[in-house]
Amino acid sequence: MSAGAGAMSPDRTIEPREVPLGGLRGLLVHRTLPSKEIPLIGAWCFLDHFGPTDHRMQVLPHPHTGLQTVTWPLVGRIRHRDSLGSDLVLEPGELNLMTSGDGVSHSEFSEGEPGPMHGLQLWVALPDHRRGGPAAFEHHPDLPEVEGPGWSGVVLAGSFAGATSKATVHTPLVGVELRLEPGRHEFDLDPAFEHGVLAVDDAVTVAGRSVPHRSLQYLAPGRARLALEVERPTIVLLIGGEPFEEEIVMWWNFIGRSHEEITAAREDWEAHEPRYGHVDGHDGQVIPAPPMPHVRLRPRVRRA
Repeated sequence: MSAGAGAMSPDRTIEPREVPLGGLRGLLVHRTLPSKEIPLIGAWCFLDHFGPTDHRMQVLPHPHTGLQTVTWPLVGRIRHRDSLGSDLVLEPGELNLMTSGDGVSHSEFSEGEPGPMHGLQLWVALPDHRRGGPAAFEHHPDLPEVEGPGWSGVVLAGSFAGATSKATVHTPLVGVELRLEPGRHEFDLDPAFEHGVLAVDDAVTVAGRSVPHRSLQYLAPGRARLALEVERPTIVLLIGGEPFEEEIVMWWNFIGRSHEEITAAREDWEAHEPRYGHVDGHDGQVIPAPPMPHVRLRPRVRRA
């Protein structure tokens, strides 16, 4: 059974778990995807919420396969360097999107004087027709903005409220940052999509259900309208997409289709194979791959 195959899971709230990013002393993030019950929402397969915090991001070069990374800072600046030669500082309100293809590596470090940092990083699983081939990087400083009575939004990916992002996607997706004033707000959704709503900086009521701060509310396909209610000015993240029907095996920073494919990706990283390139500016330092688990990796499945 694929990650999206079988009966769709009913609506449910996914609680975050705390994970140190970049090692045991790394930046603490709150992760809601993947979860045991819901491995993906559309092709969105990973969601980290970091901050607000004064802890700096310091993530040495590391590899990726079979996915796109999507980085969206709310507060603080992040320097991105990758094996394609990209070297830029990402500002709040700007989007970085990196497509791994068959292999890429990158680093992310806080930039500038110490100060608060807050933001989101997501991964998108790539379909078979794009998960191989060359890597690519996009920086989007001017994303489309949308607004309505008591709310405004930025379309990170896909289309929402009549606006479409220029960020490249390879399956039907949507990603939107919404800033809500106190009250009730209703939005049109694509009923073919499953969706998730992340309570970024306060609790939010999603379709009548109270969702705590940092939690993610999963919404099954078939919903054409969504009501959100907040008691104070609040940011939420709305993601969604057509259920992803391809099997994925996901481990560490790799997405593949089999245990053997993941093992090969790890071995190539440890052997410094050319597929991952080289990230300048770190004197050869990289994050080593952890040992493979003692059990066979299996495709992630949805648990109804």
